[in-house]
Amino acid sequence: MAVIKVVEIMSDSTKSWEDATASAIKKAGKSIKGIRSAYVQSQSVVVKNNKVSAYRVNLKVSFEVQ
Repeated sequence: MAVIKVVEIMSDSTKSWEDATASAIKKAGKSIKGIRSAYVQSQSVVVKNNKVSAYRVNLKVSFEVQ
């Protein structure tokens, strides 16, 4: 039987939501071992001067507890 834990992570990027997601997983992977999946719970943007300046994601990351 596997025990799975879920943590919530917020990340942002000036490029895209995909980049924000990839950056979050890369950084989380440095301290969390055994990441199994990530669920993008929400996406949003920061707008400055009528232009998108940042893409934000809120992720639920699941990993196996050893």
